[in-house]
Amino acid sequence: MTARCVMVLGTTSGAGKSWLATALCRWYARQGLKVAPFKAQNMSNNARVVAGGEIGSAQYFQALAARAEPDVRMNPLLLKPERDTHSQVVLLGQVDEALSRQSWRGRSANVWPRVRDALDELRAENDVVVIEGAGSPAEINLKDSDIVNMRVALHAQARCLLVTDIDRGGAFAHLYGTWALLPEEESDLIRGFVLNKFRGDASLLAPGPQRLEEMTGIPTVATLPMWWDHGLPEEDGWYGVPPPRPSPGGGGSKTVAIVAYPRISNLDEFQPLTQVQGVRIKWVRSPAELDGADWIVLPGSKHTSSDLAWLREQRIDRAIAAHAAKGGAVLGVCGGLQMLGEALVDTHGIDGNAPGLGLLPLVTQFEPGKTVRRTRATFGPVKGEWSALSGVEAAGYEIHHGRTAQHPAMAAALPVLPSSLGWQNAEGNVLGVYLHGLFEDASVLRALFGARAPEPDRVYDGLADFIDRHFTPGILQELIR
Repeated sequence: MTARCVMVLGTTSGAGKSWLATALCRWYARQGLKVAPFKAQNMSNNARVVAGGEIGSAQYFQALAARAEPDVRMNPLLLKPERDTHSQVVLLGQVDEALSRQSWRGRSANVWPRVRDALDELRAENDVVVIEGAGSPAEINLKDSDIVNMRVALHAQARCLLVTDIDRGGAFAHLYGTWALLPEEESDLIRGFVLNKFRGDASLLAPGPQRLEEMTGIPTVATLPMWWDHGLPEEDGWYGVPPPRPSPGGGGSKTVAIVAYPRISNLDEFQPLTQVQGVRIKWVRSPAELDGADWIVLPGSKHTSSDLAWLREQRIDRAIAAHAAKGGAVLGVCGGLQMLGEALVDTHGIDGNAPGLGLLPLVTQFEPGKTVRRTRATFGPVKGEWSALSGVEAAGYEIHHGRTAQHPAMAAALPVLPSSLGWQNAEGNVLGVYLHGLFEDASVLRALFGARAPEPDRVYDGLADFIDRHFTPGILQELIR
């Protein structure tokens, strides 16, 4: 079989491409079709472990929505930013150091055959492939090195939807300008405009959609209302952090402050906490924002030493130390665990040397080999604020270069997970783990909060129901006819 390809393009980053592609994956899967997602190139520090390595989290969730096994071909090229001018390149699930050293344009020419082949393999195995673009397809300065937008669309002869975030303003100009900058053979592939994140009186849109269709020949096929609690993690935002949004309980008896450093990674793993009654999430970037926090969480980092330096520049390190000294709970995950130790040691030029925060007697050494694996482990005895985790079996994943061990000259930390996966301090209020995905595990949520884990299938079905209500009747079938 040769799959029909439906592609979601955006006028900007953050327009809603990932969200809409995920909804389309479930919608087409519910029609009894074999569906796979695809994004040629994703720039994100949110990644998941699949067979063969790692892919962007968005394509991982899209695969689950499509009822498909996540596969490295679904996101053949993943760029993980480490600095403003450098990214680690992951090709078909594996870090490629040679590509990481290449220039943007030179890299694109080299990887296009691998990207094309991955797409063609998925097309041969499925009825429908839902393709997600990146940024905007009308970035004319990047046109000659495009391997993620219109080059993919032309190769697959995809039927394209162009989505824009109307809440930001300028939606009609964005849609028209994007269409106008595309050559005719590319603009002919656009079958519909989508207005996303609309709030207010829909009658106020007139005569915008009609005028736009008169000028372009393309209808507006959906106006999607603002929907805060759809259940998917946000992929984009300032430094990758989702915007503030209402909590399910309207407040919260426990405030969890997650430090949002510049190279934050795997922030999507905290999405389940936004659905727990009585929990208030704060993304913080200053010491003052930590006031009143019950827990402070240091999440993963794509570049631990530079994010640790940023903590010190903001003086957040002092606020964390003061919170811990008063017995306040602190949790470090992966890069956050490394920061909690005494030192970062880098003899291979992987991440950088730095003194740690000194809240756990551990030392992390960076090594060229990268650990990428799914992991299941059982907590041993755990003290203090985290004691509810004692004996809990948790499933998650590891993505890290560092190897962490006890500091030989200091009193031992208390191991709480096997295989050097987790420790806590003697007082029991500071906990560090390498295991990502703790809050996505039903047993962990039940132990810590007495809460049920959100059911992913209900989230994906809710997305499909939503677009079914708001798209022009028949248009989704027409796209694959």
